[in-house]
Amino acid sequence: MTPAINYLKKHKIPFTVHKYHVDKELSDNYGQAVADALLVEHKQLFKTLLVSLNGDDKNLAVCIVPVSDKLNLKKAAKAHGAKTAAMAKPEFAQRATGYVVGGISPFGQKNRLHCALDNSALTLDTLFVSAGKRGIQVELRPDLLVSTLNATCCELSSSP
Repeated sequence: MTPAINYLKKHKIPFTVHKYHVDKELSDNYGQAVADALLVEHKQLFKTLLVSLNGDDKNLAVCIVPVSDKLNLKKAAKAHGAKTAAMAKPEFAQRATGYVVGGISPFGQKNRLHCALDNSALTLDTLFVSAGKRGIQVELRPDLLVSTLNATCCELSSSP
């Protein structure tokens, strides 16, 4: 069990666990390789990214975007009410969430951070996010992610 799975169970959120194996060293795009391993569309698998706001390494927020897209940092800043956003340094992301980079889940984080979800998720019946460990994803309805995390829904990504 991971903190994310425990969190979902505790809050009685319906979800499905999916396990996969991807050799990170053999993949140019880990997220898309995970989607391929799970046999799901790339737009259905979401990555959980942490950003630092207004140049403060300790002022972090969460952005959840499809693995097929890139996070737009200007849109991320706006979503979190900040002037600027930059990708968080891995050590700060790991310390704030309790997860290792590459396995950060939006659920069960050590410190609850403001969360924004790319609005493309709302067009899906279900989406996949990390279960808090490489090799495990959870599938759930997007509306449940939004309500459970009190997430802001907005445009966050741009196609590569």
